[in-house]
Amino acid sequence: METQSSPSTLVVDRTTVLSLFAALSVLITAYAASLRVLHASTTTKLRILFIWHLFDSLIHFTFEGSFLYNCFFTYTSVTHSSDYPHPASLTSPGVYFLGYPDRLYGSKYGTSPTAKLWQEYAKADERWGGADLTVISLELLTVFAAGPLAAYICELIRRRDSGGKLWFWASVLATGELYGGFMTFAPEWLSGNPNLDTSNFMYLWVYLVFFNMLWVWFPFWVLYEAYNNISLAFARASGATGIETKKTA
Repeated sequence: METQSSPSTLVVDRTTVLSLFAALSVLITAYAASLRVLHASTTTKLRILFIWHLFDSLIHFTFEGSFLYNCFFTYTSVTHSSDYPHPASLTSPGVYFLGYPDRLYGSKYGTSPTAKLWQEYAKADERWGGADLTVISLELLTVFAAGPLAAYICELIRRRDSGGKLWFWASVLATGELYGGFMTFAPEWLSGNPNLDTSNFMYLWVYLVFFNMLWVWFPFWVLYEAYNNISLAFARASGATGIETKKTA
């Protein structure tokens, strides 16, 4: 499958360092919160589950929330141009993002710290610098549905509610995360990855592989744990029903 073949120059500057530190600080915040709000008897598994979902929620609200803000409110005026990248324009030249033919939207046109952050990631995946319709549609669900649901799962763990409700909603979120990841990259895979830059270690293995695979590894782990816990609950319920039936007989 093709990718961009021409090598790009890797520039590790202040924006690169601050962007990576910002992601790390979210993880540190999630870990610190787990120490503060979780009961001392919380199992390691539930603590990891809490940290992951709080990290997930904060990333959705802050990082991806800022992405949406830049998509809808950061733009540059142009004399005449189709929006970048605008799939609808491929078949409908008169269709433009938000209906403005004289504007180009996205973080690549901003100067704020969040715009700079997404300009950094867009070095690896160009779609995140503009107003890609598929990415924006997925991020609307991610920020306004997945983010609050992840926070709710954290609250269930904090309340020590580790029963069926926790594992049901954790499964719903994990499935949504996996689906969102697939829909983010499937258009690229099907078109030869025209927007991906895999020409150096940082862009390929750190930005594209590592950061995106977090939302593959952990959701699969959550689904595995949910399956085990739900199966155990049904087994216990069946056993209790069997014992009750014998006593009644």
